[in-house]
Amino acid sequence: QVQLVESGGGLVQPGGSLRLSCAASRSIFSIDLMGWYRQAPGKERELVATISSDGSTLYVGSLKGRFTISRDNTKNTVYLQMNSLKPEDTAVYYCYARSLQGNYWGQGTQVTVSS
Repeated sequence: QVQLVESGGGLVQPGGSLRLSCAASRSIFSIDLMGWYRQAPGKERELVATISSDGSTLYVGSLKGRFTISRDNTKNTVYLQMNSLKPEDTAVYYCYARSLQGNYWGQGTQVTVSS
């Protein structure tokens, strides 16, 4: 089992940047897929980006170029760098991990983009 704890959310102006972190309670070296999802008020949870154990990444098409996902196996942490933020990026962002033992979610971190 693994616990995931997100951090780095907050209030930012349009055009600004944030970096989200997802710290895992154990080594992520063997976790084959980690990623970020988000859920805006009144909407379903949606995929943002994923990163596999070999470092390959996948992004929702509209976010590619503004968001960058990365992982640091030595720190058991996955990051989401978000640039050129827009009001429509406002949502709770959730960290996700998929391993042979199961699927895991963090508790979420709020990102609000507003002037």
